[in-house]
Amino acid sequence: MIHRFERRTGPLMVVLCLTLLLSACERPEIHRDRFIAFGTLVELNIYTSDRELVARATESVRSDLEYMHQTWHAWEPGPMSRTNELLSTGLPFSADPSVLPLILEAQRFYKTSEGLFNPALGALFALWGFQTDDPQGPPPTPEQIRAILEQAPSMADIEIDGIRMRSHNPAVQLDLGAYAKGYGIQQAMAHLRDLGVEHAILNAGGDLLAIGRPGNRSWRIGVRAPDGQGVLAAIRIQGEEAVFTSGDYERYYRHEGERYHHILDPRTGYPARGTRAVTVIHHHAATADVASTALFIAGPEHWPAVAARLGIDKVMLVDEAGVIHLTPAMEKRVTFEGTPTRRITSLP
Repeated sequence: MIHRFERRTGPLMVVLCLTLLLSACERPEIHRDRFIAFGTLVELNIYTSDRELVARATESVRSDLEYMHQTWHAWEPGPMSRTNELLSTGLPFSADPSVLPLILEAQRFYKTSEGLFNPALGALFALWGFQTDDPQGPPPTPEQIRAILEQAPSMADIEIDGIRMRSHNPAVQLDLGAYAKGYGIQQAMAHLRDLGVEHAILNAGGDLLAIGRPGNRSWRIGVRAPDGQGVLAAIRIQGEEAVFTSGDYERYYRHEGERYHHILDPRTGYPARGTRAVTVIHHHAATADVASTALFIAGPEHWPAVAARLGIDKVMLVDEAGVIHLTPAMEKRVTFEGTPTRRITSLP
């Protein structure tokens, strides 16, 4: 009886040993997953040999970003839209804990950017038709734009005391679209780290945050050309870095032959002019998100001063003439596909 038992288990033991040996020798590779969140295509790349970790991490990021998108959405029912309703009353209320941290940080960015980042102008974004998934126009009249600007809604109008919040300006309506994606990516990546992920890149519609590296090489990403014709430049990521781009090609519509993009200048109420695209590199995704928008609005003449205030030293701005403006730190990081006209500008 014992002899027959050993003969039957012998092959089983060999198979088990081979399975353990192959598992121990499995090499790390890049695992890729794609899904929709924040109204754009999200791609998660994780470099590891642990497939179970990949499954847990992927599900975590999907769940995190879907929750944040629903919670922070400016025009669909949820905590942010409810916050806007309460702000319009001018009465104090208890802030929703899911949106309070964003609003506090948005106030800080509003001040640092000297108002170029002003998410209190949600009514202006809605007026232009950009609080829809498929903006169509037509553009608002000058009188409609003037009516909102004369009320001067700003993040400074919001008073926060602990968890109590109120607005001193009934025209304040929050739209954190120029910031929520960066904040969300930052939070999702922190969750990935907690799960044990060491090497990953989280890309949401071309805006991304990377940690670690895939083996002995760096993460390498392409920056889209503003005219949509291929890649303008390549960037190699160094450690934990975020790369964010704001461009006039991302969301826009045409009306009677005129093209209107979604990056609105809070000083004029109209789409910002003079810039086609801005790309920034920073270790903090939310800061990179805000900076790319603020520098786009600042334009070719004034972006260096704004970048200095925001603490951004790696900037690439493409103006309407196609000239590329770079900081010295950014020049060292980009590799261009062609030979575009470039101007190197130091920060003040």
